[in-house]
Amino acid sequence: MNIILIGYGYWGPNIAKNAMASSEWNLKGICDISRERLEKAKILYGSSIEYYTDYVELLNKDDIDAFALAVKNDVGQKIAEDVLKAGKHLFMEKPLAKSVRDAELLKELANDNDVIIHVDHIMVFHPVIRKIKEILDSGELGELIYFDSSRVNLGPTIKEDVNAMWDLAVHDLAIIDHLSNGENAEHVNAVGLKGYAAREALTYLTIQYPNFIAMLKSSWISPLKERQMIIGGTKKMIVFDELKMDRLMVYDKGVNVINRKNNEYGKYEVEIRAGDMYSPNISMEDSLLNSLNHFANCIKSKEQPITGADQAIRILKVLEEADKDISRKRKPNE
Repeated sequence: MNIILIGYGYWGPNIAKNAMASSEWNLKGICDISRERLEKAKILYGSSIEYYTDYVELLNKDDIDAFALAVKNDVGQKIAEDVLKAGKHLFMEKPLAKSVRDAELLKELANDNDVIIHVDHIMVFHPVIRKIKEILDSGELGELIYFDSSRVNLGPTIKEDVNAMWDLAVHDLAIIDHLSNGENAEHVNAVGLKGYAAREALTYLTIQYPNFIAMLKSSWISPLKERQMIIGGTKKMIVFDELKMDRLMVYDKGVNVINRKNNEYGKYEVEIRAGDMYSPNISMEDSLLNSLNHFANCIKSKEQPITGADQAIRILKVLEEADKDISRKRKPNE
């Protein structure tokens, strides 16, 4: 299948590289309004692909099956709408849209034109997340209790169009949505700190789901780089640290509640359990390549992606509610 990449800025080069490596896709061309960026692409791909500055001329080409968008949110909506109206499949960088309303419009257009929307919530396609999903589904962890995530760094950029939560916590929200089989958030609380840009560079987000809670820290202004998620279950617990050699550790640790009558502490007492731990052997894979291939397979099978419009809308609902909560708590002079 043939695909066109629109946007060769920050993330576009990664999409192009993996589309070229994929056995499912033929990268037909790259489109960007910047000729300077296109010249950079030409250094890598030469005459093997085509180069464009205007995507509109490509929408009605019969030999194009899909478009991959890697552009800023403020221009992405219009392009996405045009792609879907032209009856082309859409691979969209996260987030799908700037609002739930815009995302629902894209979903409606995709349904009307019988095409697939795939949102590149890349962490869902990480081999470690796939393994965690297997462990959860097997019942080894028991029931989910909590997620505790820290996704922080000094930069590498402080963005103006979105805050740290929309840029970083969105990854963790996608993971939680996938691992919990799409549970809907019940209550959302958030606080944030600006200081360096128009949007918050540091955010703390707490979410109450029907059966567990999630606490997500996102920051562009940390002296340390962290990419860690702790998942607590009633039987075992998991630590996923992207920056360590043993990135996934499963701990046979937890708390047992004991019913003992006539003890000095009351009817119930807890017992701390600390057993063995192990690190599963997980082969290394490129998550972006997995994402692109999943997109292709969904088009072939006419099935919705695991990171389709419905998942994206659930995540956007959390982010919108969190933004509202941050705004309510913001000081008058901010």
